[in-house]
Amino acid sequence: MKVRVIAAVAIAAAWAGGVAMMVRREVYKPHVERLAEAALRVTPGAVFYAVLQGGKQVGFASSTVDTAATLIEQREYLVADMVVGGKPVRATARTNVQLTRTLRMRTFDASVEADQAPVRVQGEVLGDTVLNVVVNPVPGQPADTQRLALGGPVLLPTLIPLAVALEATPRVGASYVLPLFDQTAMAPRDVRIRVVAETSFVVNDSSVFDSTSGLWTGVLPVTVKAWRLETERGLGADSWVDEQGRVVQSRQMGFELRRMPYEVAFENWRRESDVTAAKPAATTARNRDIIEATAIASNRRLRGDMNELRARLSGVPLKGLDLDGGRQSLRGDTLVVTRERNEAMAPLYFPIRGYQRGNRPELRGEPFMEIEHPEIVALAERLSERTRDPRIIAQRIHNWVRDSIKKEVTVGIPSALHVLHTRVGDCNEHTQLYVALARAAGLPARVVTGLVYLDGKFYYHAWPEVMLRGWVAVDPTFGQFPADAAHLRFVTGGLGRQAELLRLVGNLQIKVIGTR
Repeated sequence: MKVRVIAAVAIAAAWAGGVAMMVRREVYKPHVERLAEAALRVTPGAVFYAVLQGGKQVGFASSTVDTAATLIEQREYLVADMVVGGKPVRATARTNVQLTRTLRMRTFDASVEADQAPVRVQGEVLGDTVLNVVVNPVPGQPADTQRLALGGPVLLPTLIPLAVALEATPRVGASYVLPLFDQTAMAPRDVRIRVVAETSFVVNDSSVFDSTSGLWTGVLPVTVKAWRLETERGLGADSWVDEQGRVVQSRQMGFELRRMPYEVAFENWRRESDVTAAKPAATTARNRDIIEATAIASNRRLRGDMNELRARLSGVPLKGLDLDGGRQSLRGDTLVVTRERNEAMAPLYFPIRGYQRGNRPELRGEPFMEIEHPEIVALAERLSERTRDPRIIAQRIHNWVRDSIKKEVTVGIPSALHVLHTRVGDCNEHTQLYVALARAAGLPARVVTGLVYLDGKFYYHAWPEVMLRGWVAVDPTFGQFPADAAHLRFVTGGLGRQAELLRLVGNLQIKVIGTR
Protein backbone atom coordinates (compact mmCIF):
# COMPACT_ATOMS: atom_id res chain seq x y z
CA MET A 1 0.00 0.00 0.00
CA LYS A 2 1.48 3.34 -1.06
CA VAL A 3 1.07 5.52 2.00
CA ARG A 4 1.95 8.69 0.08
CA VAL A 5 -1.05 8.14 -2.17
CA ILE A 6 -3.27 7.41 0.82
CA ALA A 7 -1.95 10.51 2.59
CA ALA A 8 -2.95 12.66 -0.37
CA VAL A 9 -6.41 11.10 -0.56
CA ALA A 10 -6.81 11.39 3.20
CA ILE A 11 -6.10 15.11 3.10
CA ALA A 12 -8.90 15.55 0.60
CA ALA A 13 -11.17 13.38 2.71
CA ALA A 14 -10.20 15.20 5.88
CA TRP A 15 -10.94 18.67 4.55
CA ALA A 16 -13.48 18.15 1.78
CA GLY A 17 -15.29 15.32 3.54
CA GLY A 18 -15.05 12.99 0.55
CA VAL A 19 -15.51 14.00 -3.07
CA ALA A 20 -18.36 11.77 -4.18
CA MET A 21 -20.42 11.80 -0.97
CA MET A 22 -23.98 13.15 -1.10
CA VAL A 23 -26.23 14.24 1.73
CA ARG A 24 -29.78 15.31 2.54
CA ARG A 25 -31.37 16.06 5.90
CA GLU A 26 -33.98 13.78 7.51
CA VAL A 27 -34.92 14.24 11.21
CA TYR A 28 -36.87 17.39 11.06
CA LYS A 29 -36.60 17.40 7.26
CA PRO A 30 -35.98 20.89 5.90
CA HIS A 31 -38.37 22.03 3.20
CA VAL A 32 -36.98 23.59 0.06
CA GLU A 33 -38.58 26.85 1.17
CA ARG A 34 -36.63 26.75 4.45
CA LEU A 35 -33.34 26.18 2.68
CA ALA A 36 -34.15 28.94 0.24
CA GLU A 37 -34.83 31.29 3.15
CA ALA A 38 -31.62 30.16 4.88
CA ALA A 39 -29.64 30.79 1.70
CA LEU A 40 -30.60 34.47 1.87
CA ARG A 41 -28.60 34.68 5.10
CA VAL A 42 -25.41 33.34 3.50
CA THR A 43 -22.78 36.07 3.57
CA PRO A 44 -19.52 36.12 1.60
CA GLY A 45 -16.29 35.78 3.49
CA ALA A 46 -13.20 33.69 4.17
CA VAL A 47 -11.82 31.87 7.21
CA PHE A 48 -8.35 30.40 7.64
CA TYR A 49 -6.95 27.48 9.61
CA ALA A 50 -3.68 26.12 10.88
CA VAL A 51 -3.41 22.39 10.11
CA LEU A 52 -1.73 20.49 12.94
CA GLN A 53 -0.55 16.93 13.40
CA GLY A 54 0.85 15.72 16.70
CA GLY A 55 0.73 19.29 18.05
CA LYS A 56 2.93 20.65 15.23
CA GLN A 57 1.65 22.83 12.41
CA VAL A 58 2.07 20.97 9.13
CA GLY A 59 -0.12 23.00 6.82
CA PHE A 60 -2.66 25.67 6.03
CA ALA A 61 -6.34 25.60 5.02
CA SER A 62 -8.95 28.10 3.94
CA SER A 63 -12.70 28.17 3.31
CA THR A 64 -14.21 30.90 1.13
CA VAL A 65 -17.86 31.64 0.34
CA ASP A 66 -18.87 33.98 -2.50
CA THR A 67 -22.41 34.99 -3.39
CA ALA A 68 -23.98 36.32 -6.57
CA ALA A 69 -27.49 37.00 -7.78
CA THR A 70 -28.06 33.44 -8.96
CA LEU A 71 -25.48 31.27 -7.19
CA ILE A 72 -23.41 30.57 -4.09
CA GLU A 73 -19.86 29.28 -4.46
CA GLN A 74 -17.78 27.61 -1.76
CA ARG A 75 -14.05 27.00 -2.24
CA GLU A 76 -11.98 24.80 0.08
CA TYR A 77 -8.19 24.62 0.02
CA LEU A 78 -5.74 22.61 2.12
CA VAL A 79 -1.99 22.09 1.85
CA ALA A 80 0.08 20.01 4.27
CA ASP A 81 3.67 18.78 4.62
CA MET A 82 4.37 15.36 6.09
CA VAL A 83 7.21 12.90 6.33
CA VAL A 84 5.96 9.58 4.95
CA GLY A 85 8.25 6.61 4.58
CA GLY A 86 11.19 8.81 5.55
CA LYS A 87 10.50 11.26 2.69
CA PRO A 88 8.98 14.75 2.80
CA VAL A 89 5.66 14.93 0.95
CA ARG A 90 3.55 18.03 0.24
CA ALA A 91 -0.07 17.33 -0.64
CA THR A 92 -2.68 19.82 -1.81
CA ALA A 93 -6.46 19.46 -1.98
CA ARG A 94 -8.94 21.82 -3.62
CA THR A 95 -12.73 21.66 -3.73
CA ASN A 96 -15.04 24.09 -5.51
CA VAL A 97 -18.83 23.74 -5.14
CA GLN A 98 -21.49 25.83 -6.91
CA LEU A 99 -25.06 26.01 -5.59
CA THR A 100 -28.21 27.84 -6.53
CA ARG A 101 -29.48 30.57 -4.23
CA THR A 102 -31.78 27.92 -2.74
CA LEU A 103 -28.77 25.79 -1.69
CA ARG A 104 -29.25 23.19 -4.43
CA MET A 105 -25.93 21.87 -5.64
CA ARG A 106 -25.16 22.44 -9.32
CA THR A 107 -21.55 21.32 -9.77
CA PHE A 108 -18.43 20.39 -7.85
CA ASP A 109 -14.79 20.14 -8.88
CA ALA A 110 -12.21 18.56 -6.56
CA SER A 111 -8.55 17.68 -7.01
CA VAL A 112 -5.74 16.15 -4.98
CA GLU A 113 -2.09 16.61 -5.86
CA ALA A 114 0.96 15.13 -4.13
CA ASP A 115 4.18 13.60 -5.50
CA GLN A 116 2.21 12.31 -8.45
CA ALA A 117 -0.02 13.65 -11.21
CA PRO A 118 -3.19 15.28 -9.82
CA VAL A 119 -6.37 13.27 -9.41
CA ARG A 120 -9.48 15.25 -10.30
CA VAL A 121 -13.16 14.50 -9.72
CA GLN A 122 -15.95 16.55 -11.26
CA GLY A 123 -19.69 16.29 -10.67
CA GLU A 124 -22.81 17.86 -12.12
CA VAL A 125 -26.37 17.52 -10.87
CA LEU A 126 -28.91 17.11 -13.68
CA GLY A 127 -32.42 18.11 -12.66
CA ASP A 128 -32.15 16.84 -9.04
CA THR A 129 -32.45 13.27 -10.36
CA VAL A 130 -28.98 12.38 -11.66
CA LEU A 131 -25.45 13.09 -10.44
CA ASN A 132 -22.91 12.75 -13.24
CA VAL A 133 -19.44 12.05 -11.77
CA VAL A 134 -16.22 11.96 -13.81
CA VAL A 135 -12.97 10.73 -12.23
CA ASN A 136 -9.82 11.69 -14.11
CA PRO A 137 -6.98 9.57 -12.70
CA VAL A 138 -3.26 9.77 -13.42
CA PRO A 139 -2.18 10.05 -17.08
CA GLY A 140 -2.37 6.80 -18.98
CA GLN A 141 -5.44 5.59 -17.10
CA PRO A 142 -8.94 6.05 -18.56
CA ALA A 143 -11.46 8.41 -16.97
CA ASP A 144 -14.25 6.73 -15.04
CA THR A 145 -17.77 8.13 -15.50
CA GLN A 146 -20.67 7.31 -13.21
CA ARG A 147 -24.33 8.40 -13.57
CA LEU A 148 -25.96 8.11 -10.16
CA ALA A 149 -29.69 8.33 -9.52
CA LEU A 150 -30.77 10.91 -6.92
CA GLY A 151 -33.92 11.12 -4.86
CA GLY A 152 -33.87 14.93 -4.65
CA PRO A 153 -31.58 17.90 -4.03
CA VAL A 154 -28.10 17.00 -2.74
CA LEU A 155 -25.23 18.71 -0.95
CA LEU A 156 -21.59 17.85 -0.34
CA PRO A 157 -20.52 17.33 3.29
CA THR A 158 -18.52 20.57 3.20
CA LEU A 159 -21.89 22.35 3.13
CA ILE A 160 -23.48 20.47 6.06
CA PRO A 161 -22.37 23.04 8.72
CA LEU A 162 -23.71 25.87 6.56
CA ALA A 163 -27.12 24.25 5.99
CA VAL A 164 -27.48 23.10 9.62
CA ALA A 165 -26.53 26.39 11.23
CA LEU A 166 -28.41 28.74 8.91
CA GLU A 167 -31.78 26.98 8.94
CA ALA A 168 -32.11 27.12 12.74
CA THR A 169 -29.86 27.64 15.72
CA PRO A 170 -28.30 24.24 16.59
CA ARG A 171 -29.29 22.73 19.90
CA VAL A 172 -27.61 20.00 21.93
CA GLY A 173 -29.42 16.69 21.47
CA ALA A 174 -30.64 17.35 17.93
CA SER A 175 -29.76 14.72 15.33
CA TYR A 176 -29.86 14.29 11.57
CA VAL A 177 -29.78 11.14 9.45
CA LEU A 178 -27.58 11.75 6.43
CA PRO A 179 -27.45 9.33 3.48
CA LEU A 180 -23.76 9.60 2.52
CA PHE A 181 -22.60 8.18 -0.77
CA ASP A 182 -20.02 5.45 -0.11
CA GLN A 183 -17.60 5.69 -3.03
CA THR A 184 -16.15 2.27 -2.29
CA ALA A 185 -19.55 0.59 -2.74
CA MET A 186 -21.07 3.19 -5.09
CA ALA A 187 -24.19 3.26 -2.92
CA PRO A 188 -25.78 5.61 -0.33
CA ARG A 189 -25.29 4.88 3.35
CA ASP A 190 -27.33 6.36 6.18
CA VAL A 191 -25.21 8.02 8.86
CA ARG A 192 -26.51 9.91 11.88
CA ILE A 193 -25.08 13.32 12.81
CA ARG A 194 -25.65 14.55 16.37
CA VAL A 195 -25.22 17.90 18.06
CA VAL A 196 -23.45 16.72 21.22
CA ALA A 197 -22.10 19.83 22.91
CA GLU A 198 -22.07 23.62 23.01
CA THR A 199 -19.22 25.85 24.11
CA SER A 200 -17.48 29.16 23.43
CA PHE A 201 -14.12 29.63 21.72
CA VAL A 202 -11.85 32.66 21.89
CA VAL A 203 -10.39 33.34 18.45
CA ASN A 204 -8.23 36.22 17.28
CA ASP A 205 -9.73 38.56 14.73
CA SER A 206 -6.48 40.08 13.47
CA SER A 207 -2.71 39.75 13.73
CA VAL A 208 0.49 41.79 14.15
CA PHE A 209 4.08 41.01 13.25
CA ASP A 210 6.55 40.44 16.10
CA SER A 211 9.95 41.56 14.80
CA THR A 212 11.74 39.88 17.73
CA SER A 213 10.51 36.36 16.99
CA GLY A 214 9.94 36.92 13.28
CA LEU A 215 6.41 35.51 13.65
CA TRP A 216 2.87 36.83 13.38
CA THR A 217 0.83 36.95 16.59
CA GLY A 218 -2.95 36.98 16.93
CA VAL A 219 -4.65 40.05 18.45
CA LEU A 220 -8.21 41.38 18.97
CA PRO A 221 -9.69 38.23 20.57
CA VAL A 222 -13.41 37.64 20.14
CA THR A 223 -15.69 35.03 21.71
CA VAL A 224 -17.46 32.67 19.31
CA LYS A 225 -20.26 30.28 20.32
CA ALA A 226 -19.98 26.87 18.62
CA TRP A 227 -21.67 23.48 18.54
CA ARG A 228 -19.99 20.13 18.15
CA LEU A 229 -21.29 17.93 15.30
CA GLU A 230 -20.42 14.25 15.79
CA THR A 231 -20.71 11.48 13.21
CA GLU A 232 -21.48 7.89 14.20
CA ARG A 233 -19.55 4.80 13.04
CA GLY A 234 -16.32 6.76 12.89
CA LEU A 235 -17.28 8.20 9.48
CA GLY A 236 -16.66 11.82 8.59
CA ALA A 237 -15.27 14.48 10.89
CA ASP A 238 -16.11 15.76 14.36
CA SER A 239 -16.22 19.57 14.15
CA TRP A 240 -17.14 22.63 16.17
CA VAL A 241 -19.35 24.91 14.04
CA ASP A 242 -20.42 28.51 14.72
CA GLU A 243 -23.78 30.24 14.12
CA GLN A 244 -22.79 31.13 10.56
CA GLY A 245 -22.01 27.52 9.67
CA ARG A 246 -18.23 28.01 9.64
CA VAL A 247 -15.91 25.45 11.24
CA VAL A 248 -14.10 26.79 14.32
CA GLN A 249 -12.11 23.66 15.15
CA SER A 250 -12.06 20.14 13.75
CA ARG A 251 -10.31 16.81 14.33
CA GLN A 252 -10.21 14.40 11.43
CA MET A 253 -7.95 11.74 9.92
CA GLY A 254 -5.14 12.50 12.35
CA PHE A 255 -5.24 16.26 11.65
CA GLU A 256 -6.50 19.12 13.78
CA LEU A 257 -7.75 22.34 12.16
CA ARG A 258 -7.83 25.54 14.24
CA ARG A 259 -9.28 28.83 13.01
CA MET A 260 -6.68 31.62 13.04
CA PRO A 261 -5.96 34.95 11.29
CA TYR A 262 -4.47 34.52 7.82
CA GLU A 263 -0.97 35.68 8.72
CA VAL A 264 -0.75 33.41 11.78
CA ALA A 265 -2.11 30.40 9.89
CA PHE A 266 -0.23 30.85 6.61
CA GLU A 267 2.82 33.10 6.99
CA ASN A 268 4.12 31.37 10.14
CA TRP A 269 3.68 27.94 8.51
CA ARG A 270 5.41 29.13 5.31
CA ARG A 271 8.36 30.41 7.32
CA GLU A 272 8.64 27.10 9.20
CA SER A 273 8.29 25.03 6.03
CA ASP A 274 11.04 27.06 4.33
CA VAL A 275 13.35 26.35 7.28
CA THR A 276 12.46 22.66 7.23
CA ALA A 277 13.03 22.41 3.48
CA ALA A 278 16.58 23.67 3.96
CA LYS A 279 17.36 20.80 6.33
CA PRO A 280 18.21 17.21 5.26
CA ALA A 281 15.13 15.03 4.86
CA ALA A 282 14.17 13.08 7.93
CA THR A 283 14.61 9.33 7.88
CA THR A 284 12.54 6.63 9.46
CA ALA A 285 13.70 5.97 12.98
CA ARG A 286 15.09 2.51 13.55
CA ASN A 287 13.35 2.12 16.88
CA ARG A 288 9.83 2.83 15.64
CA ASP A 289 7.29 0.04 15.90
CA ILE A 290 5.49 1.03 12.68
CA ILE A 291 7.46 1.65 9.51
CA GLU A 292 5.63 4.10 7.22
CA ALA A 293 6.44 2.13 4.08
CA THR A 294 5.40 -1.14 2.53
CA ALA A 295 7.26 -4.38 3.02
CA ILE A 296 8.16 -4.32 -0.68
CA ALA A 297 9.59 -0.79 -0.40
CA SER A 298 11.62 -1.96 2.60
CA ASN A 299 12.80 -5.09 0.72
CA ARG A 300 11.11 -7.41 3.20
CA ARG A 301 9.50 -10.81 2.66
CA LEU A 302 7.02 -12.62 4.87
CA ARG A 303 7.81 -16.14 6.10
CA GLY A 304 4.15 -17.21 6.19
CA ASP A 305 4.38 -19.51 9.22
CA MET A 306 2.50 -17.52 11.88
CA ASN A 307 -0.83 -19.04 12.97
CA GLU A 308 -1.76 -16.63 15.76
CA LEU A 309 -0.75 -13.14 16.84
CA ARG A 310 -1.83 -11.25 19.97
CA ALA A 311 -1.19 -7.53 20.24
CA ARG A 312 -2.21 -4.59 22.41
CA LEU A 313 -3.20 -1.40 20.56
CA SER A 314 -3.02 2.12 22.01
CA GLY A 315 -2.52 5.74 21.04
CA VAL A 316 -5.54 6.14 18.71
CA PRO A 317 -9.33 5.70 18.97
CA LEU A 318 -10.26 2.28 17.60
CA LYS A 319 -13.89 3.19 16.83
CA GLY A 320 -14.72 2.93 13.15
CA LEU A 321 -11.88 0.55 12.27
CA ASP A 322 -12.61 -2.97 10.99
CA LEU A 323 -10.59 -4.72 13.68
CA ASP A 324 -13.21 -7.17 14.93
CA GLY A 325 -14.75 -9.99 12.91
CA GLY A 326 -13.78 -13.11 11.04
CA ARG A 327 -10.18 -14.09 11.72
CA GLN A 328 -9.75 -11.12 14.10
CA SER A 329 -11.09 -10.68 17.62
CA LEU A 330 -10.84 -7.36 19.49
CA ARG A 331 -11.48 -7.37 23.24
CA GLY A 332 -10.83 -3.99 24.80
CA ASP A 333 -7.43 -2.97 23.46
CA THR A 334 -6.23 -6.53 22.74
CA LEU A 335 -6.36 -7.84 19.17
CA VAL A 336 -6.06 -11.55 18.36
CA VAL A 337 -5.49 -12.62 14.75
CA THR A 338 -5.88 -16.33 13.89
CA ARG A 339 -5.07 -17.87 10.52
CA GLU A 340 -8.01 -19.65 8.90
CA ARG A 341 -8.22 -23.41 9.38
CA ASN A 342 -8.93 -25.90 6.61
CA GLU A 343 -12.68 -26.00 7.27
CA ALA A 344 -12.92 -22.25 6.67
CA MET A 345 -11.57 -22.82 3.17
CA ALA A 346 -14.49 -25.05 2.12
CA PRO A 347 -17.07 -22.89 0.31
CA LEU A 348 -20.82 -23.39 0.65
CA TYR A 349 -21.84 -21.81 -2.67
CA PHE A 350 -21.14 -21.85 -6.40
CA PRO A 351 -19.83 -18.82 -8.31
CA ILE A 352 -22.52 -16.12 -8.44
CA ARG A 353 -23.46 -15.04 -11.93
CA GLY A 354 -26.17 -13.06 -13.71
CA TYR A 355 -28.76 -10.91 -11.98
CA GLN A 356 -27.76 -12.14 -8.49
CA ARG A 357 -24.54 -10.13 -8.71
CA GLY A 358 -26.42 -6.87 -8.25
CA ASN A 359 -27.44 -7.82 -4.71
CA ARG A 360 -23.84 -8.05 -3.49
CA PRO A 361 -21.59 -4.96 -3.34
CA GLU A 362 -18.57 -7.30 -3.18
CA LEU A 363 -19.44 -8.46 -6.72
CA ARG A 364 -19.94 -5.07 -8.34
CA GLY A 365 -17.50 -2.89 -10.23
CA GLU A 366 -16.02 0.23 -8.68
CA PRO A 367 -13.91 3.13 -9.92
CA PHE A 368 -10.55 1.67 -11.04
CA MET A 369 -11.95 -1.87 -10.80
CA GLU A 370 -13.17 -2.70 -14.32
CA ILE A 371 -14.73 -6.13 -13.69
CA GLU A 372 -16.84 -5.99 -16.87
CA HIS A 373 -14.00 -5.12 -19.24
CA PRO A 374 -13.59 -7.86 -21.86
CA GLU A 375 -9.93 -8.48 -20.93
CA ILE A 376 -10.72 -8.89 -17.23
CA VAL A 377 -13.71 -11.13 -18.00
CA ALA A 378 -11.73 -13.28 -20.45
CA LEU A 379 -8.91 -13.90 -17.96
CA ALA A 380 -11.38 -14.66 -15.14
CA GLU A 381 -13.17 -17.19 -17.37
CA ARG A 382 -9.90 -18.83 -18.37
CA LEU A 383 -8.86 -19.20 -14.73
CA SER A 384 -12.30 -20.69 -13.93
CA GLU A 385 -12.27 -23.33 -16.67
CA ARG A 386 -13.59 -26.81 -15.83
CA THR A 387 -14.50 -26.05 -12.20
CA ARG A 388 -17.27 -24.47 -10.16
CA ASP A 389 -15.39 -24.75 -6.87
CA PRO A 390 -14.79 -21.21 -5.51
CA ARG A 391 -11.74 -22.35 -3.57
CA ILE A 392 -10.03 -23.70 -6.70
CA ILE A 393 -10.90 -20.54 -8.64
CA ALA A 394 -9.71 -18.29 -5.80
CA GLN A 395 -6.40 -20.13 -5.60
CA ARG A 396 -5.89 -20.10 -9.37
CA ILE A 397 -6.40 -16.33 -9.41
CA HIS A 398 -4.06 -15.99 -6.44
CA ASN A 399 -1.34 -18.00 -8.16
CA TRP A 400 -1.72 -16.14 -11.45
CA VAL A 401 -1.45 -12.69 -9.84
CA ARG A 402 1.45 -13.84 -7.66
CA ASP A 403 3.40 -15.16 -10.65
CA SER A 404 2.43 -12.53 -13.24
CA ILE A 405 2.88 -9.18 -11.47
CA LYS A 406 6.41 -7.91 -10.90
CA LYS A 407 6.83 -6.72 -7.32
CA GLU A 408 7.89 -3.10 -7.60
CA VAL A 409 6.94 0.14 -5.87
CA THR A 410 4.80 2.32 -8.15
CA VAL A 411 3.19 5.74 -7.72
CA GLY A 412 -0.44 6.27 -8.68
CA ILE A 413 -3.95 5.06 -7.99
CA PRO A 414 -4.12 1.43 -9.11
CA SER A 415 -6.52 0.45 -11.87
CA ALA A 416 -7.09 -3.29 -12.33
CA LEU A 417 -6.97 -2.98 -16.11
CA HIS A 418 -3.81 -0.87 -15.98
CA VAL A 419 -2.12 -3.48 -13.76
CA LEU A 420 -3.18 -6.22 -16.18
CA HIS A 421 -1.47 -4.30 -18.99
CA THR A 422 1.71 -3.24 -17.17
CA ARG A 423 2.17 -6.40 -15.03
CA VAL A 424 3.99 -4.41 -12.32
CA GLY A 425 3.05 -3.02 -8.92
CA ASP A 426 3.13 -2.90 -5.15
CA CYS A 427 0.62 -4.58 -2.83
CA ASN A 428 -2.14 -2.19 -3.95
CA GLU A 429 -1.81 -3.30 -7.57
CA HIS A 430 -1.73 -7.00 -6.67
CA THR A 431 -4.83 -6.56 -4.51
CA GLN A 432 -6.79 -4.47 -6.99
CA LEU A 433 -6.27 -6.96 -9.82
CA TYR A 434 -7.03 -9.97 -7.62
CA VAL A 435 -10.33 -8.50 -6.40
CA ALA A 436 -11.35 -7.53 -9.96
CA LEU A 437 -10.65 -11.03 -11.31
CA ALA A 438 -12.41 -12.71 -8.37
CA ARG A 439 -15.53 -10.58 -8.79
CA ALA A 440 -15.53 -11.15 -12.55
CA ALA A 441 -15.41 -14.91 -11.81
CA GLY A 442 -18.42 -14.64 -9.49
CA LEU A 443 -16.55 -14.73 -6.15
CA PRO A 444 -17.31 -11.98 -3.61
CA ALA A 445 -14.03 -10.25 -2.81
CA ARG A 446 -12.90 -7.02 -1.15
CA VAL A 447 -9.80 -4.91 -0.57
CA VAL A 448 -8.26 -4.96 2.92
CA THR A 449 -5.57 -2.64 4.26
CA GLY A 450 -3.62 -2.65 7.49
CA LEU A 451 -0.24 -3.80 8.78
CA VAL A 452 1.97 -6.86 8.48
CA TYR A 453 4.30 -7.95 11.28
CA LEU A 454 7.81 -8.96 10.31
CA ASP A 455 11.03 -9.21 12.31
CA GLY A 456 9.68 -7.13 15.18
CA LYS A 457 8.34 -4.29 13.00
CA PHE A 458 5.01 -3.46 11.36
CA TYR A 459 4.76 -2.42 7.72
CA TYR A 460 1.80 -0.94 5.85
CA HIS A 461 0.22 -3.47 3.49
CA ALA A 462 -2.87 -4.25 1.38
CA TRP A 463 -4.30 -7.68 0.56
CA PRO A 464 -7.63 -9.22 -0.60
CA GLU A 465 -10.28 -11.11 1.28
CA VAL A 466 -12.35 -13.60 -0.71
CA MET A 467 -15.57 -15.29 0.36
CA LEU A 468 -15.26 -19.07 0.81
CA ARG A 469 -17.09 -20.42 3.88
CA GLY A 470 -16.55 -16.96 5.33
CA TRP A 471 -14.20 -14.13 4.51
CA VAL A 472 -10.70 -15.53 4.00
CA ALA A 473 -7.56 -13.38 3.81
CA VAL A 474 -5.19 -14.18 0.95
CA ASP A 475 -1.98 -12.44 -0.09
CA PRO A 476 -0.92 -12.73 -3.75
CA THR A 477 1.84 -10.17 -3.17
CA PHE A 478 3.73 -12.62 -0.96
CA GLY A 479 2.12 -15.87 -2.13
CA GLN A 480 0.09 -16.83 0.93
CA PHE A 481 -3.20 -18.74 0.55
CA PRO A 482 -4.56 -18.17 3.16
CA ALA A 483 -2.56 -15.24 4.55
CA ASP A 484 -0.85 -15.88 7.86
CA ALA A 485 -1.68 -14.23 11.19
CA ALA A 486 0.99 -11.57 10.67
CA HIS A 487 -1.66 -9.62 8.72
CA LEU A 488 -3.58 -7.13 10.90
CA ARG A 489 -6.70 -5.83 9.13
CA PHE A 490 -7.65 -2.24 9.97
CA VAL A 491 -10.09 -1.26 7.19
CA THR A 492 -11.95 -2.89 4.31
CA GLY A 493 -12.77 -1.01 1.13
CA GLY A 494 -11.09 1.14 -1.50
CA LEU A 495 -9.19 4.40 -1.26
CA GLY A 496 -12.07 6.17 0.43
CA ARG A 497 -11.59 3.94 3.49
CA GLN A 498 -7.84 3.46 3.20
CA ALA A 499 -7.52 7.18 3.88
CA GLU A 500 -8.58 6.46 7.47
CA LEU A 501 -5.21 4.80 8.06
CA LEU A 502 -3.53 8.21 8.02
CA ARG A 503 -4.67 8.85 11.58
CA LEU A 504 -2.53 5.89 12.67
CA VAL A 505 0.70 7.43 11.35
CA GLY A 506 2.88 8.55 14.24
CA ASN A 507 0.12 7.86 16.78
CA LEU A 508 -0.64 4.12 16.87
CA GLN A 509 1.37 2.04 19.33
CA ILE A 510 1.40 -1.76 19.13
CA LYS A 511 2.84 -4.17 21.68
CA VAL A 512 3.01 -7.81 20.59
CA ILE A 513 2.15 -10.01 23.55
CA GLY A 514 2.36 -13.41 21.88
CA THR A 515 2.72 -15.34 18.62
CA ARG A 516 2.69 -18.96 17.58
